[in-house]
Amino acid sequence: MHSAIPRPATFLHSGPLRGTVKVPGDKSISHRAIMLSALAVGESRISGLLEGEDVLATAAAMRAMGAKIERTGEGSWTVQGVGVGGLMQPSAALDMGNSGTSTRLLMGLVSSHRISATFIGDASLSKRPMGRVIDPLSLMGAEFNASPGGTLPLMVRGLVPAIPIRYRLPVASAQVKSAVLLAGLNAPGRTEVVEPIPTRDHSERMLRGFGADLSVELASNGVRHIRLMGEAELKPQNIEVPGDPSSAAFPIVAALITPGSEVTVTHVGMNPTRNGIYKMLEAMGANISYSNEREVGGEPVADITARHSILHGIEVPPEVAPSMIDEFPVFFVAASVARGRTTTSGLDELRVKESDRLALMASGLQAIGAVVTETEDGLLIDGSGGEPLEGGATIKSALDHRIAMSFAVAGQHCYKGITVDDVTPIATSFPSFEIMLMMLKGDDNSSVFPDGSANP
Repeated sequence: MHSAIPRPATFLHSGPLRGTVKVPGDKSISHRAIMLSALAVGESRISGLLEGEDVLATAAAMRAMGAKIERTGEGSWTVQGVGVGGLMQPSAALDMGNSGTSTRLLMGLVSSHRISATFIGDASLSKRPMGRVIDPLSLMGAEFNASPGGTLPLMVRGLVPAIPIRYRLPVASAQVKSAVLLAGLNAPGRTEVVEPIPTRDHSERMLRGFGADLSVELASNGVRHIRLMGEAELKPQNIEVPGDPSSAAFPIVAALITPGSEVTVTHVGMNPTRNGIYKMLEAMGANISYSNEREVGGEPVADITARHSILHGIEVPPEVAPSMIDEFPVFFVAASVARGRTTTSGLDELRVKESDRLALMASGLQAIGAVVTETEDGLLIDGSGGEPLEGGATIKSALDHRIAMSFAVAGQHCYKGITVDDVTPIATSFPSFEIMLMMLKGDDNSSVFPDGSANP
């Protein structure tokens, strides 16, 4: 897990950003690839896996419950699964570090196995609400002993056979949906999740890829009905993880706001439930183009090129939020240097991420000279019209990797440097971020890859 000793870093403008980069593997897909491979019978091979701390926490937890997981090279892993129903009792608490995805999805897995598991995490994760997952999993028969407020540390005691349920999501959450489906793998009969607002569908795609009997019906009113038949038998797979669209958003926005820049990010996942950030940037007038479009392991992939653009403010429809929920912090940075006002709403979910991202982005952007009004469920941002922001402030990252990277991007278009008080949390999702940024500032069209290696 990331160091307890804070490491501050200062980011400042030093010319155009140019080059080609390949960002780390998609975090959401990496988590699911490890989990489902561990539930298959036989050996799965994974390439392009994100080797950030969050995914490594998932791998450690699955090892603790009996799967054999080995790293065979950069981003390359093999997993010997134990089969659905074969998870073993862990001998110690499962340390999830900063990873909410690991915690919520693994709570689902444990809920339908005859084991008990205690989940612990860092200070940030220990404040995040788990009640939204506890509620449906309790209906399936699992028992929970959580800290006050439904937070970590918490203990889950699974039930076999678990009770298949029909559950309508009260909030748009891919993590809650996935937790219920994963619990349903070892529940006899049909588990159904009703999803009024579509969220990222990596779990559905990958479950089908592993051989689960899963169907998705789209009703006339746009509601999705996801049905899974347990008890499933998953077959091992070879998985190629595409680049994370959330990570790609950082160099893309940095290029858009920095005069003279042109940056290409290769092999980026373009799942339609994840590409809201790019649609909204294009609506703002961003010069973004796509090439080498293809499909890898059931997921659409493309190379994205972004060129410096004069952006204009827009009103972001609330229904777009689930498809870009993790990208709003860096989107706010883009809005802060656009022409006119950008309005966002329906973003209550951002208050219960790794931090209160609405409050932190509002105060941080104000500290560097942006005009921002914080509302109950969004931000109103009056942009600088393309002019650099003042900068010169020290920003609190609050153990949140996306806050830290967003202000590193903002520093590329400020008169004075921005200091982030602690950049160590960046390792949870993008270990080579700082190296990538330095390489893009060079004038030799360098390429940098997720392991930090560079090819001039």
